[in-house]
Amino acid sequence: MTRLAVPDSIRGFYAVLDRDDEALCRALLASGARVLQVRIKPATTSGQIARAARMARRLCTEHGAALVVNDRADIALAVGADGVHLGQTDVPLERARKHVGDRLWIGVSTHDLAQVRAAVAGGADYLGFGPVFPTTTKQNPDPVQGVEGLRAAVAAAGGVPVVAIGGITPAHAAEVYGAGASAICAIGAVIGSADVAAAARALMRG
Repeated sequence: MTRLAVPDSIRGFYAVLDRDDEALCRALLASGARVLQVRIKPATTSGQIARAARMARRLCTEHGAALVVNDRADIALAVGADGVHLGQTDVPLERARKHVGDRLWIGVSTHDLAQVRAAVAGGADYLGFGPVFPTTTKQNPDPVQGVEGLRAAVAAAGGVPVVAIGGITPAHAAEVYGAGASAICAIGAVIGSADVAAAARALMRG
């Protein structure tokens, strides 16, 4: 399988699937999302993650979208994903790159400019940055960075695509894209909506 190019996928709405739910996965992809990350927590077994990732791989292929698996490069490789996404407490970027080579993109979550610069220097293919606004999705969120913090992160990232995350709603979309974000990831505002696809489409670049 030929992986989609990173710049072609990191734009518009960046979807996150937080459970093994095919109907939800279809709704997220029906929005036109170009990339979907499988991020199932907490205390989920490897088998459960792999099962959800295989389902997501099938649906992403149907919709022409890229698949990213959170944290687990082994599962990403096993299911034929396009990428793996690492948090600041996950496997270090350098070690992950040695493991996956050029078979997977590597995305890295960043929460300040030092982390942005380190991830870019380490060869990350794209960055997550936030929280841009206060969020209730994470139990212990990092400090809010604001739109100006996002703008500074985009500048520090150079040409590496930045996915803005954290408390973003459709009302914020224009200013978030205006700050230079390539894509928006919103979990609560989308998955908690009565119409998931419509909520996701509202976060697309106008």
